[in-house]
Amino acid sequence: MRTLQDITELLKELDSRIADELEDQDLDFKQWDNKSMDKSVKTLVRTAVCMANGGGGTVVFGVADNSLGRGASLHGVPLEVDVNLLKKAIYDQTDPKIMPVFEELRIPEGTGRLLIMQIHPGLPPYTDTSGSGTIRIGKDCQPLTGTLRRKISVETGETDYSAVTVASLSSPLLSPTAMEALRKQAIAERAPEDLLKLSDNDLLAALGLVKNRQWTRAAILLAGTEEALREHVPGHNWTFLQMTSDTGYGIREDRVSALPVSVRRIEELLLPFNPITTLEHGMFHFEYHTWPEIAIREALMNAFCHVDFQIAGPVIVKYYADRLEISNNGGFIGGINPSNILHHQPAARNPLLVDALTRLRLVNRSNLGISRMFSALLREGKEPPVIQEIGDSVTVTFMKRELAGAFRLFVAEENEHGHDLNVDHLLILQHLLKHAEIETHAAALLCQRNEVQMRESLASMEKAGYIEHGGSGRGFYWVLRPELYRRLAEDGHPERDRRIDWEAAKTRVLSILMERGRRGDSGLSNHEIRQITHYSRYQVVRLMKELIRENSLINPPGRGKHALYSLSPVEGKSM
Repeated sequence: MRTLQDITELLKELDSRIADELEDQDLDFKQWDNKSMDKSVKTLVRTAVCMANGGGGTVVFGVADNSLGRGASLHGVPLEVDVNLLKKAIYDQTDPKIMPVFEELRIPEGTGRLLIMQIHPGLPPYTDTSGSGTIRIGKDCQPLTGTLRRKISVETGETDYSAVTVASLSSPLLSPTAMEALRKQAIAERAPEDLLKLSDNDLLAALGLVKNRQWTRAAILLAGTEEALREHVPGHNWTFLQMTSDTGYGIREDRVSALPVSVRRIEELLLPFNPITTLEHGMFHFEYHTWPEIAIREALMNAFCHVDFQIAGPVIVKYYADRLEISNNGGFIGGINPSNILHHQPAARNPLLVDALTRLRLVNRSNLGISRMFSALLREGKEPPVIQEIGDSVTVTFMKRELAGAFRLFVAEENEHGHDLNVDHLLILQHLLKHAEIETHAAALLCQRNEVQMRESLASMEKAGYIEHGGSGRGFYWVLRPELYRRLAEDGHPERDRRIDWEAAKTRVLSILMERGRRGDSGLSNHEIRQITHYSRYQVVRLMKELIRENSLINPPGRGKHALYSLSPVEGKSM
């Protein structure tokens, strides 16, 4: 949820962006209906239900979400609206009862106040008292259909497919090969010794995989024979494809095997396609795979742990000449999506299975697995994984890239000096090696942070000597320090395409307008000024408003995309 300080900072963006662009999974802006209190309360109740089903969040009332500029968008909420009555209306008209927290934010525009409604996470599904409801998915409230209700029951732990008991302990369902693979992988991850000393049956029981002297599906998934898996977990299987084109393949393997055996076999199949690059550094030679083994392992474990076993279809691993794709059935749950997955609270579709693997240290419940994937690739100067939700499936794509030796050595040296670069730092540095600059808002989107957090992170990077800032006010941006760019970049120049300073930009634009006026040429369009300054469309609008206020000889543009800024004809010809 967002604090009043967070909202205050976001409102500063309204001069250059509409409120709809600022919305997120946990943030919504709503206009208050001054003509009808009943309609406003209905909107309030619907929004509370939507946010509660979506994992909680913040709703700002009194903002028109499609208007540009604070004056046009901040209408406010009438001062006579009683917050206590709103709380009672939501409580009375929701099932189960929702108890929101309201806060006031004073503003100079409109009625002078906005109402901030905070919806804390609860135990969905929620509906209004008539039984209808919606759920927040991304920036939209979608109908709470049967499929979504089932999804919520999974998220809240009401249903756990992996926790269902399937056979008595006396049934010969365990595979010695699977147990051996499970133990080896757990030993490699330094799982607790007291667990690993237990017998096979006692180990699985200690992990909670035995209930009422019966095996759970999670036990079969971790250590079952192929026959046991086919009988008790028919949705579990996997396919490996070495793709020769988008439609053709060479090597193919389809298997039904316990989870640790599956992961080990897929890693073996990938080994010939994951060559090693040697990096020399003084007397030492370091070896790096095209795709770091830790990144592949994390992606595979995530796919097998979060697959929806009730949807027919395998975990699919596709190797292409330029990429590796790992996909599983079952979309994201718990409000997680590709744009917040780096820092979102983790949610498990199969809690018992994930809990057992967590105790063996084969997966991490603190949401470190995704960060490890990102970090492993970024440290080697490679692109982070591309994570997509396509329908009811999730795909993780690793692009095939060469090791960036200079960058990897830089990261290692910083680490030796006690400067451990986190994922935020790595994302920003990699972005600035490919792009001349980045604004705070763009950096926040890239790192999946809010802007307050991002400013602190960027400030710490500037203090460490990695980046520096330019511009001022709304024209504020960040660039790599030239000496660091020269050290890390493979080509180009640190000043390439860098935008010019705000005051220098006004001087340059005015100079070009004067030159065009002398020649009798046409003026400058917003697009042309963007090319000159490397500013955004809205930044150019602000720049030119300032320039027009300072120089009355500049004519404002007309309407349409071909509208031009120009000097008055008389002044232009006399120069």
